[in-house]
Amino acid sequence: MTRIAFSADHAGYRLKDELLAFAREKGYEVLNLGVNDDHSVDYPDMADALAAALAEGRAEIGVIVCGSGIGISMAANRHSHLRAALCHDVTTARLAREHNDANVLALGARILGIAVARDCLEVFLSTPFAGGRHARRVAKLSGLPVAGEGPAAI
Repeated sequence: MTRIAFSADHAGYRLKDELLAFAREKGYEVLNLGVNDDHSVDYPDMADALAAALAEGRAEIGVIVCGSGIGISMAANRHSHLRAALCHDVTTARLAREHNDANVLALGARILGIAVARDCLEVFLSTPFAGGRHARRVAKLSGLPVAGEGPAAI
């Protein structure tokens, strides 16, 4: 079963805890990277903790939460092995996995209610990457060479 790492700043810790419990109920192994209270922390540090967990193989998928989801997703995407997608509904969660092979779900605790956030997580976890033409694009996101293509071929 997939292990999911959860990380949040002070604005997102409550939603993180709800989603962590939800994932555990669904049978997933979970890794809680914090934070666990509302004492102020910097969201880039929480994105870095998640990046380390995925790089070290302690988890395969990540969930990150801050107030809006914007800052923590920006911080996560500074790491080349993360493809964090800020999602607001099940459609963006599905497309993030299906088309972008996202490995990190980013959510905004001040934007989403718990029911929508749970739905996003469930769809994110159950949607496979479509591959095909999307694989070429994902390779470009990671800076990998794509045969027969380059800036001149675009």
